[in-house]
Amino acid sequence: MKKSLLLIPLIILSCKKESAVPEVSGKDSAVVTEMPDSAYKRDSVAVRQKDSIINNAPATKEVLRKGVMRSEKEGQIVRTADASQLPFTLGEAFTDDNQELVLKLTHYEKPNLKAKISTKEKDFNIRFNQIKLPNGDYDGPFGRDITYETPGKGEVWLIIGKSNMASGNTKGSFTVSVE
Repeated sequence: MKKSLLLIPLIILSCKKESAVPEVSGKDSAVVTEMPDSAYKRDSVAVRQKDSIINNAPATKEVLRKGVMRSEKEGQIVRTADASQLPFTLGEAFTDDNQELVLKLTHYEKPNLKAKISTKEKDFNIRFNQIKLPNGDYDGPFGRDITYETPGKGEVWLIIGKSNMASGNTKGSFTVSVE
């Protein structure tokens, strides 16, 4: 008896017959079916809401703020980027005095390096302090723009910080563009 009660809904559902495809008149040789406009709008709204939830999640905001391949220790921010993704621009901010950014470009193979620091901060004391070449040599200091011939292939470091020979604000946000 109990088994028959469980089978009744299955039998009713299997007997229910719906026409999924509309009937076509004999005059048309091809039929194009389209998704109703309202169904498309509902789906896109659901996707946008889902994206909004993901983009506003605290973990996502933290990754966007801190970045990927980023570490910070004792006032030194280290960011690592693959040179095969050049050109790119990354954003960073100094929140304490005497901070420095070390941008490590792995797999660098080009003969020249071009980089530029941009900021909207007024009177911001920032520059390329040094460059570490693939052979281990250091060179510098430079200004906010650098064009440098790189000998060899390998890892290149761009070390960015304040100029001890200049005055100005040492805290604020900036971008580094590398070609």
